[in-house]
Amino acid sequence: MEGEVGLVSLILITGAESVLVDREITRLVNAATNSEVTRLDGGDMEVGAFADATAPSLFSEARILVVRDLQDLTQDCYEEIERYLQSPDPSLTVIFTFKGGVKGKGLIDKIKKARAEVIECEPLKKESEKLDFVRREFVRLDRKITSDAVQALVDALGSDVRELTAACSQLAFDTPISAKAITIDHVNAFYQGRVETTGFDVADATMEGNPQRALIALRQALSTGTEPVMIVSALASSIRTIAKVSGVPRGVKSFEVAGELGLAPWQIDKARRQLSRWTPAGIAFAVKEVANADLAVKGAAADPIYALERAVMAIASALKNSSLSRG
Repeated sequence: MEGEVGLVSLILITGAESVLVDREITRLVNAATNSEVTRLDGGDMEVGAFADATAPSLFSEARILVVRDLQDLTQDCYEEIERYLQSPDPSLTVIFTFKGGVKGKGLIDKIKKARAEVIECEPLKKESEKLDFVRREFVRLDRKITSDAVQALVDALGSDVRELTAACSQLAFDTPISAKAITIDHVNAFYQGRVETTGFDVADATMEGNPQRALIALRQALSTGTEPVMIVSALASSIRTIAKVSGVPRGVKSFEVAGELGLAPWQIDKARRQLSRWTPAGIAFAVKEVANADLAVKGAAADPIYALERAVMAIASALKNSSLSRG
């Protein structure tokens, strides 16, 4: 296995920073060219599924099995994983992910004892960690950025690393190469809506109950290289913001609760404008649709783009036409 794809037989990705976990999985899978990839989710895994996925291949092909969210695994599935750890298949790389917590800790210890390679993707809690993350993103994107621009991005989006990642990619894409560095002026222009279509534009049109504009924005975003997972992240972030702000009295100033909510004042003001259309039932419906879309773009659907389009249209149309909306 190591000679063909450069991976070890067992890999454990720990931590709850989903954007970093997703990136590590993508990196590992992409490194294993011409390998068959199977994906299982701990929350949905039934007894026997792991054993079936790890059964020897008749064709002796290099394979990868991704098992996400071991903390959600039922106790009944532990035994077959523990049995596999005693004699891993050298032609199969198994990638486990574990967000943390007490549940499943014993299994995690056994995976580590089986000499799994451990990759940590812990949440970025300190501001300094987020600033360093943004700097590394622009190094990865081969763009320079000024210190005040880095700070402005973290101030605006530091509560959501996936949204922060998407913003870095979009700024790198939209800022002319002729600019020696991305500055705070470029960041300000980004928030004033002067960039090309992004996942946030899709989210805005969706949250406003405009299905036609939402679908156009979605297709434009995809055509300019925005990844589906980033669009889902933007939708989820917008819905979370709506839910957070819904409980704040209208008379309270946005800057007074920004720290408590983990949001920038402009995000609170924007959510308040959108809230005029939303009911609690609408928020619950949107949460369910985005959760389904998230699973779809991470491998659960044969056609993730269609699943994403369906979710966007379902939310926007529900807001426009039904009792889920106040409008």
